[in-house]
Amino acid sequence: MTSCSLSLSCSYDMVHYGHSNQLRQAKAMGDYLIVGVHTDGEISKHKGPPVFTQAERYKMVQAIKWVDEIVEGAPYVTTLDTLDKYNSDFCVHGDDITLTVDGKDTYAEVKREGRYRECRRTQGVSTTDLVGRMLLMTKTHHSNIVSTTHTQREHTDPTPLPPAHPPQLRCHQPPVGHSPWTGVSQFLQTSQKIIQFASGQEPQPGDTIIYVAGAFDLFHIGHVDFLETVYKQAERPYVIVGLHFDQEVNRYKGKNYPIMNIHERTLSVLACRYVSEVVIGAPYAVGKDLLDHFKVDLVCHGKTEVLPDRDTADPYAEPKKRGIFRTVDSGNGLTTDDIVQRIIKNRLQFEARNQKKEAKEIAVFEAMKRQAEGEQAGDTAQAAQ
Repeated sequence: MTSCSLSLSCSYDMVHYGHSNQLRQAKAMGDYLIVGVHTDGEISKHKGPPVFTQAERYKMVQAIKWVDEIVEGAPYVTTLDTLDKYNSDFCVHGDDITLTVDGKDTYAEVKREGRYRECRRTQGVSTTDLVGRMLLMTKTHHSNIVSTTHTQREHTDPTPLPPAHPPQLRCHQPPVGHSPWTGVSQFLQTSQKIIQFASGQEPQPGDTIIYVAGAFDLFHIGHVDFLETVYKQAERPYVIVGLHFDQEVNRYKGKNYPIMNIHERTLSVLACRYVSEVVIGAPYAVGKDLLDHFKVDLVCHGKTEVLPDRDTADPYAEPKKRGIFRTVDSGNGLTTDDIVQRIIKNRLQFEARNQKKEAKEIAVFEAMKRQAEGEQAGDTAQAAQ
């Protein structure tokens, strides 16, 4: 591959596995990935109130393993000057559209000059969708159930698309009254997707195998800081994260958790640069079989309360018995509950944000659709002459 640098700019509000997948695809198009992250002010102006602060978003994006460099306070509209400033050959964005507060395409200039590439948006997740789940907080929000009023779309990553105009016209048309870009669709986990996210690296002689476990729901800056602290516990760490099944998380978290299902949480954790491996559906009790199977040298837990197992036993009894249990303090006490409370506290603002964003996208889509139909009619008339 010819050496090239590429840029990708986004708000990255509520960094989720859809963003990570976008970054993974972008990195595959070049050699050095620079990611621009917008300020809180820019996001509020063009989209609505952000869930995470800019400082939190900067660190979360930097923790994604495909990112080489971030640009703090990147402009909302990407221009040629921006690309040239960071020596980028081209910029990359998903095949959904990003609009300014007045409804203009933020990538119009770089598209015209042929310095724009696209990657496939990950169906089944968006910030709008996640905020909606938290506002709804029903018991079935993480079940694989999709309303028949929504189009179920394929979850694949084909070869990166060349520079093009309205990629949306290549997609299935959305149901009436729903945006084609932020409408809800079903996320379908595949073995290929897990392989794409996984490091594929086995522990090597001399590595310290560290095990941690939890829900890691709505993967956020609190998780990132914890995993970074765990990673720094050894000179050559190999960090394994055990993820509990949805039913187990609901048992000890209660309410309507988890917000994200086990498949979504798996990709979110795998994308973190501090993680080497994930155990999908790990047992709640860290027992002898697990420790022996993975040859675990150290088991870590944060400062949060350790809840007892179903039989009231200490889930960390075995590693404590072996003298390999360690409590680590990341200095960040943020929890998934705190994130949900941020949403609930500003419920009306976030509901208005979601409705405004979708309405703007529907208007643009309909305009593009009319334009395409007009061009098609013109071609038909010309062919008939």
